[in-house]
Amino acid sequence: MYLKKISLFNYKNFSEANFEFDGKIICFVGKNGIGKTNVLDAIYHLSYGKSYFNPLAVQNIKHGEEFFVIDAEFIKENRNEQLVCSLKKGQKKILKRNGKAYDKFSDHIGFIPLVIISPADRDLIIEGSETRRKFMDSVISQLDSKYLQQLIQYQKVMSQRNALLKYFALNHVFEKETLSIYNEQLDAFANYIFEKRKSFIEAFVPIFNTHHQTITGSAESVQLVYESHLFEMDLQTLLEENLNKDRALQYTSVGTHKDDLSFEIDYHPIKKFGSQGQQKSFLIALKLAQFDFLKKQSGVKPLLLFDDIFDKLDESRVSKIIEMVNSDAFGQLFISDTHPERTETIVKSTHQSYQIIHL
Repeated sequence: MYLKKISLFNYKNFSEANFEFDGKIICFVGKNGIGKTNVLDAIYHLSYGKSYFNPLAVQNIKHGEEFFVIDAEFIKENRNEQLVCSLKKGQKKILKRNGKAYDKFSDHIGFIPLVIISPADRDLIIEGSETRRKFMDSVISQLDSKYLQQLIQYQKVMSQRNALLKYFALNHVFEKETLSIYNEQLDAFANYIFEKRKSFIEAFVPIFNTHHQTITGSAESVQLVYESHLFEMDLQTLLEENLNKDRALQYTSVGTHKDDLSFEIDYHPIKKFGSQGQQKSFLIALKLAQFDFLKKQSGVKPLLLFDDIFDKLDESRVSKIIEMVNSDAFGQLFISDTHPERTETIVKSTHQSYQIIHL
């Protein structure tokens, strides 16, 4: 997997910018606010069909403009692949591969495997369970299109069940038979999602532990634990047991949409008991494990984006990360940093081909 070139039009702070790449390690350097992260986000956008940082698509259009376009050329399995993502205000976003638009963005997920490591990853620790579920789902979905479709269907049925609960409350009626139809459908989707998540965590945790031990020199003990109501009983039974609660709340209170990943250090929440450096090491290990997992399952080396990750890491941890990157296990790597000298010193030590782009 190799990104040859990318062009941005009215994307975030760029009116027009064109970049061509000829190294294994590509470094964007410059002051804060100049647009380094925005270039990485444009690359991410072409992989996932959305921004990593701005959930509202229209927010990625440059201020005062009506549209944005990201146009890029990749090489995958010795074939040229052109991807174009565009959005015009008031219209649907369009994603094209080699001139043909996708009917569903979900059909594209997994075609360009990619992992981003960013300071924004801290949301995985400090935010609620939804952020960690999305991490799990994004990794599994890149490899399993059926999983993504089951997830979409589960969300659709759950929204319908929630709407029905609201209707019951508003109209002071209750039809158990109608609700049971949704319960059966949710149970089938939830069971598939739960089993896939469980299998994923079983395979993922050993890879994560290996990376964390490498980064920290085995100095810290960390845990990654999957939590789900479905470890207790099947969803249909759970829904029946929580019926009165759901009717009072007017939404579905149990199910795989409440699953979580517990991030722990020495069996305590890393959010409360981990230092900033320990949290950052945990997250980098998590993302490097994501990289390895995707590579192993797909047979393709994902693109790896390092967004400003060298801040707040001591020298020994930085050198451990660079040692890993220096191996043939990694493909093309994109780095953003505010310190050109630091960046060049780090990438020179890898003895890999590199390119420094000053913004």
